[in-house]
Amino acid sequence: MSEPVGSRQDSRPEEHCADPCCAPSGSATRSRPEEPGQRRRRVLIRRVRLLVAATISYNVIEAIVAISAGVAASSAALIGFGLDSVVEVASAAAVAWQFSARQEEVRRLRERRALRIIAVSFFVLAAYVTVEAVRTLVGSGDPAPSLVGIVLAALSLVIMPALSLSQRYTGRLLGSASAVADSKQTLLCTYLSGVLLLGLLLNGLFGWSWADPVVALVIAAVAVKEGREAWRGDNCCAPGGLSLATSGGERDDCCD
Repeated sequence: MSEPVGSRQDSRPEEHCADPCCAPSGSATRSRPEEPGQRRRRVLIRRVRLLVAATISYNVIEAIVAISAGVAASSAALIGFGLDSVVEVASAAAVAWQFSARQEEVRRLRERRALRIIAVSFFVLAAYVTVEAVRTLVGSGDPAPSLVGIVLAALSLVIMPALSLSQRYTGRLLGSASAVADSKQTLLCTYLSGVLLLGLLLNGLFGWSWADPVVALVIAAVAVKEGREAWRGDNCCAPGGLSLATSGGERDDCCD
C-alpha cells in the first residue's frame, strides 16, 4: 500500500541553507564574527585607559610626597615638582575623559578638547618652572637637603619613562594625537625628575644651588614647544585612528 504524499514529504530530512542570505532576518548580523581590526582597536583603547589610570595614580602619590617634602625642606624645586604632578594628572584625566566614550565618533569630537587641555597644561608647567627658576637664580633662599626628594626623583626616573613609552607606542598604533601628546607630557615629567635629582644631589653634596634652575629653564622651553604642537592638534600619522584630520594631508612630527 502506498503512503500518502503528505507523509512522504514529512519524513523527508530537513534541508539547511548554507547561504547567510537564507537565514531569518537579523540572525546573520548577530552571528557575524567581529573583525580582527575591531578587536585589536578595542584592546588598544583598553590599554590606553589602563595606562592613563596608572599615570594618574602614580602622579597623585608623587604630588603628595613631593609637596610635603618640599614644604619640610623649604625646597621650591620639590614643591614645583609636586605641582608638575598635578598638571600631569590634569593631562592624563583629559585623555581618560576622551576614551571613556564608547562611540568612536564621540571620541573624535572630544579629542580636540583633550588636546587643548594638554596644551594648556604644558603652558602652565612652563610658566611655573620659569618663575621658580628665576626666583632661585636671584636668591630666594637655600633649600635644605631632602633624602625623601632624592628617592622620589630616582623612582620617577624609572617609572615615568616606562609609562611614557608604553602610552606613546599605544597612541601611535591607535592613531590618537591626544594619547601621544599626553605621553610627551609624561616624558617631560621624566626630564624634570632628572633635573630635580641632579639639583638635589648637587645642592646636598656641593651646595651648587644654581644648577637646578639653569636646566629647568631648558625644560620650560621644551614644554612650550610641546604645548604649541598639542594646541595645533598635530595628528599622529597612523591610518584609521582617532587623529584629527588635516586639510592638506601633510605628515607632521607628532609621532616622530
